[in-house]
Amino acid sequence: MKIGVLGAGLMGKEAARDLSKSSGVTFVGIADVNYGRAKKAELEIGSDKVKAFKVNADNEEELENYMKQFDCIINALFYSFNVKVAKTAIKVGVHSVDLGGHIGHITDEVLKLEEKAKAANVTIIPDLGVAPGMINILSGYGVSKLSKVKSIKLYVGGIPLRPEPPLEYNHVFSMEGLFDHYTDPALIIRNGKLMEVPSLSEVEPIYFEKFGPLEAFHTSGGTSTLSKSYPELETLEYKTIRYPGHAEKAKLLVDLNLTRNDYFVEIDGMKVNPRKVLLKVLDPIVELKDKEDVTLLRVIVSGLKDIKEVSYTYEMICYKNNKENVTAMARSTAYTISVVAQMIAKGVINKRGVFPPEQVVPGQTYIEEMEKRGVMITEKISE
Repeated sequence: MKIGVLGAGLMGKEAARDLSKSSGVTFVGIADVNYGRAKKAELEIGSDKVKAFKVNADNEEELENYMKQFDCIINALFYSFNVKVAKTAIKVGVHSVDLGGHIGHITDEVLKLEEKAKAANVTIIPDLGVAPGMINILSGYGVSKLSKVKSIKLYVGGIPLRPEPPLEYNHVFSMEGLFDHYTDPALIIRNGKLMEVPSLSEVEPIYFEKFGPLEAFHTSGGTSTLSKSYPELETLEYKTIRYPGHAEKAKLLVDLNLTRNDYFVEIDGMKVNPRKVLLKVLDPIVELKDKEDVTLLRVIVSGLKDIKEVSYTYEMICYKNNKENVTAMARSTAYTISVVAQMIAKGVINKRGVFPPEQVVPGQTYIEEMEKRGVMITEKISE
């Protein structure tokens, strides 16, 4: 199998590292517009299988020439590239997966390519991070065990192991993306009705082993494609996990219009976007650096199994790998997209077209593959 990665940032590099350790993978490309960054990733991984490439994803010809060398492409670029990469995959006849982008309905645009992907005999699966991604796969696995699904509740958080003020948070992915998740409304299903609720609302306490009380609250994008895959649900909600008090602080920033993309103020005759200023101010404060992080996840799928009310609860507590200096979020995200890319390239997933993860990724195989990589997902059944 030959698998190419687009983007030599943290997620792209760790996906390439995992591919290089996989016996069925013979060649791994890692491409970036900044060749120095791609080369640095290649050297850090230190495998003969891995080769760095310079590719400007905005240049159609460069993108096509790179992608057509591989059986499957892992798109670890910013989500604004997702539609372009998916269209290029169809054009050159290779499979592709991406890390998602429900902000701005990017994934919806990828899903519209279903017929073209099927005609080109390729498989495209968007939304393969943790949330969306892992939570979708586990939701689909839980649903497959029920006669009728009624409720899916999702809880996920990437948090520092040792929180520090002022926000008790260090970013484990783009702060730009975080602002979007906090600012845009969250899509949920309540009493069988699809509706929107404000992000950062309905804060509730949540508990995980070895952690004190944490809090969970609505954020946008997390329910991803689940409302379309399971329209018969009575309840669907996604909440982000943080240390207590974080939601209140974040809501103040949102209420002050400091996180909006479309808001400007005039200072000394110049138009300024406060969001850009806040991002610059927060960068040194919330940067993770060498601190330890943890990714917490809980997926509760409930419904009927024959005539019994049954719930399947999937839970993960993933810590940073200090030996290889790989963050918990990078492990859980990069391994997810790498595992699914390999499933497609091997033919374990052989349906052609565009599919959300919950519809096509085999849950048991996925859990087993993650366990091989030291990421443990437990299943608890309750009646």
